[in-house]
Amino acid sequence: MQPAADVVTGVRTGPPPPVGPPPRRSGTDRREWLLAAALLLPNLALLTLFVYRPLIDNFRLSFTDYNISSPNGATPVGAANYVEWLGREDTRIILRNTLVFTFATVIISMVLGLALALLLDQKLRGRNVVRSLVFAPFVVSGAAIGVAFQFVFDPSFGLIRDLLARVGAQTPDFFQDSGWALFMVTTTYIWKNLGYTFVIYLAALQGRRIDLDEAAEIDGASPWTHFRKVLLPQLRPTTFFLSITVLLNSVQVFDLIYAQTAVARSAPARPPWSSRSIRRPSSTCGPAMAPPSRPSCSSSS
Repeated sequence: MQPAADVVTGVRTGPPPPVGPPPRRSGTDRREWLLAAALLLPNLALLTLFVYRPLIDNFRLSFTDYNISSPNGATPVGAANYVEWLGREDTRIILRNTLVFTFATVIISMVLGLALALLLDQKLRGRNVVRSLVFAPFVVSGAAIGVAFQFVFDPSFGLIRDLLARVGAQTPDFFQDSGWALFMVTTTYIWKNLGYTFVIYLAALQGRRIDLDEAAEIDGASPWTHFRKVLLPQLRPTTFFLSITVLLNSVQVFDLIYAQTAVARSAPARPPWSSRSIRRPSSTCGPAMAPPSRPSCSSSS
């Protein structure tokens, strides 16, 4: 039965018409769901096997006393590992260095990447070559870059020492001073990963709306106003994406720092290729070749 209509307003009154059952899914919808499941399930299986399962297992092992070489397996110890770590004297230093390294790498790499993307988005001669040079370090192994940059920061014969010696400045000991060591690994990591933020920002700039740029130019907006009011709002999704990915990558870095600080962990505290670490045979020893803690050779028996 149809509801009656008001004579004056023409609006139907009375109970609403009955609602029928929802429409059935067509065969096309089912095929799309099956295709999505076929594409997603293998990736979800791999993520569960190689990411989520080890993550949960690590969290479980953190409450045990576990040694991979021990035949006894894991012994439950409760929260003793966390209590011991929080009670150590170097925990505060570890947290401080991690926070400084993380925030410095995220902020500086994103700012420099955006600046380079704005510069190389212009019509410049040879910009494709420069783009390739900026991105190239990102694809190089972190361990290889860590070893290579030992030559740059070595206080005895490195590139920085040579540049500072030309102006009469003293070279810091990047390998033994904790503050300069943090500066060394932070600078190296930013240099290596700058190409990543640069490429992402460059792709976002090339996909922006040109009509907004033209409107701002017609309105007479200054370069700073155009950047702040027109360009940055379009880059917000890209900036959010980069802030998450760069943050996650910076807290997971290991190979570059381990390779670059290997000199500080070795004895003597300098690269094995350094001339000061070479010892000649004792038959030719003299004042210039004897170790510092040893006197020079004597002529007596």
